[in-house]
Amino acid sequence: MNVEYHKWWSRSLGQDMEIKVYGYSGQPFIVFPTSSGRFYDFEDNGMVDAAERFIREGKIKLFCVDSIDAQSWDNTQKSPEEKARRHNDYDQYIISEVVPFIKTHCAANAQIMCTGVSMGASHSVLFFFKHPDVFNGTIALSGIYNFRFFLNGYQGNSLDIYYNSPLDFLPNLNDEWYLDKYRKSAIVICVGQGAWEEPMISDTARIKEILESKNIPCIIDFWGHDVNHDWPWWRIQFPYFLEKLYG
Repeated sequence: MNVEYHKWWSRSLGQDMEIKVYGYSGQPFIVFPTSSGRFYDFEDNGMVDAAERFIREGKIKLFCVDSIDAQSWDNTQKSPEEKARRHNDYDQYIISEVVPFIKTHCAANAQIMCTGVSMGASHSVLFFFKHPDVFNGTIALSGIYNFRFFLNGYQGNSLDIYYNSPLDFLPNLNDEWYLDKYRKSAIVICVGQGAWEEPMISDTARIKEILESKNIPCIIDFWGHDVNHDWPWWRIQFPYFLEKLYG
């Protein structure tokens, strides 16, 4: 398996950021780590091994990025507005730095899939729905999609928060430019119904309701009551959905 490590100073974030690449060709995926996680978490927790066949056969190529959640959503010292604004810096880093980097590895016009588990799923859904001109779908496993969850239920009217919370902006989004792109994308959102999945279940059900009301094709999958919010299940789910999309 081709594996590469990259690091550069991010002008958007004002700090070094690291990326690890797995594979040589195929559909590019940007992989977001779990809460305050690192670029190596996907590999360290067996997810790269779980997808090995698809990587070796040239069906997918993974680009595992770092998070800055400790400076944004996970930071207990910042106000809700400050958290969202710092996430906007991360958004700029992904779109203006990571996406061009991915395109140097792939076809210049290649669209990118988003994926991740837990907080990584939250990010993958957020980035896809905000930027459907850049990303052409998501495989999101066990995510929270109401980002006010990370703000202790804060109900202020900040637009920085509104546009960084899919369950805020999606119900009111009726722009056909967005909806048309969503309808042409591959959307897979999955959650278990076992331990530690309770808030993720309700958010996934709400996403399902919203997408179906807007006639957006999607795979929304609720796995069994024995399926916990944990890596052993995500190692099963990820290749399962890769098989559905890429055979």
